[in-house]
Amino acid sequence: MKYGYARVSTINQDLESQVNQLESEGCDIIYRENFTETKADRPVFQELLAQLKENDMLVITKLDRFARSTEDGIRIIKELFQKGVRVHVLNMGLIEDTPTGRLIFNIMNAFAEFERDLIVERTQEGKAIAKLKGNFREGRPKKYSKSQINHALELLNNHSYKQVEDLTGISKSTLIRSRR
Repeated sequence: MKYGYARVSTINQDLESQVNQLESEGCDIIYRENFTETKADRPVFQELLAQLKENDMLVITKLDRFARSTEDGIRIIKELFQKGVRVHVLNMGLIEDTPTGRLIFNIMNAFAEFERDLIVERTQEGKAIAKLKGNFREGRPKKYSKSQINHALELLNNHSYKQVEDLTGISKSTLIRSRR
């Protein structure tokens, strides 16, 4: 049996492109997961690993979808090889249970972890620089200005939430949160 595993860790990432790649590779069953990569306990992935047996193949699009660290990747690949499961990383090739295959996997896995670490480091540096500028705000920017919200709240004195929402485009839930 050929199993595929697709995972995204942020809202902006595209799960469907991974699924399409796995489908074109002929995967019989595709497991999908939306989970932050820093979390070790990925329930769908754990379910998939428990399902795999001898002569099955696990297909993933990229190595960084497979493991969250080099140590984690080495442990998982050893367990899969012991079960007789073949592993195919689409952007890397078939991982063979040979000394050379394991070496290449370990090196590529270490590079994937290094790349993740660099991304985190650059993100933290960017935040630190932005915080120095004084007007830094964590998270998404506000959709509506303070004056737009105040205007909508004033309209609530004479109109229903539905009417104010139709007039301003500001949702009832946003107005309720703003009243607090």
